[in-house]
Amino acid sequence: MPLAVFHSIEEWVARFGGTARRSALTVGNFDGVHRGHQEILKHVRERASHSGDVSAVLTFFPHPAQVLRPAQAPALLMTLDQRLGAMEQMGIEAAFVLRFDAQLAAMTAGDFVRRFLVEAMRAQFVLVGGNFRFGHRQAGDVVLLADLGGKSDFEVVTEPPVIEDGVVVSSTLIRNAVREGCVEDASRMLGRPFALTGEIQPGTGQGRKLVVPTMNLAAEQEILPANGVYATEALVEGKAYAAATNVGVRPTFNGARVTVESHLLGFNANLTSGRMEVRFRARLREEQKFPGPEALREQVLKDIEKAREYFRVISPAG
Repeated sequence: MPLAVFHSIEEWVARFGGTARRSALTVGNFDGVHRGHQEILKHVRERASHSGDVSAVLTFFPHPAQVLRPAQAPALLMTLDQRLGAMEQMGIEAAFVLRFDAQLAAMTAGDFVRRFLVEAMRAQFVLVGGNFRFGHRQAGDVVLLADLGGKSDFEVVTEPPVIEDGVVVSSTLIRNAVREGCVEDASRMLGRPFALTGEIQPGTGQGRKLVVPTMNLAAEQEILPANGVYATEALVEGKAYAAATNVGVRPTFNGARVTVESHLLGFNANLTSGRMEVRFRARLREEQKFPGPEALREQVLKDIEKAREYFRVISPAG
């Protein structure tokens, strides 16, 4: 079932206000929709399926830190569309995307619960992580939420964190892994490969002419893997191809701007527009400068063979 997305109380009430269904929901940013988030979403979905409630997520856009502390705001792992797509894949029925602004930031914890959880979404069950905070200056916590739930006829349950190698899986930990190029570590915590999405854009033509043909991605994400060459999957026109992807400044050609260039195995078309998704599976090497195009081409052919070898036993999933 497609995810129903709402952006206002009026939209939500128009859809569900005239029904007897209440909401089994969770609240949060869910950047990355990692394994910890997935456990929360799974249990929300399961609870809703038993009770007949709407399985729902109340999330925010933009990220609160981008409004409250823009200089310290984290680089996000996912676009809003990616987050919503991941929620849909988890079987969530509805998402309420609440615009985060100064007015919302000033709302007290009690008013937030009353207005959105009780009056609008008619919560019957709320599942959050143990470190959940809400309301003005994050004054609300799970203890206050449970107290408010007792007064407003909804149940509050906390979800334990997911532990990976003795460390709690978190969006911050995944961001660090991606920045360091540890995409396999990021994939384990995400439960799927870290992915960049965006539009294919024309390149300079140097790679196709002097090295190998590549497709250039204008990534929409705020964070990129560390400069280097990766074994990736590239999803183009609904089909996934094994690929070798370079993230970097193309130092052999004295580049200065970071680009994401992918050579797709078994793909012969020359696309210069359209959508593409690049899923990072393993890092093959660091980016380096070569004496000239011939030396670079020799290394790139080795990179392509390494990527081909990586996928000999792992078929890209479409």
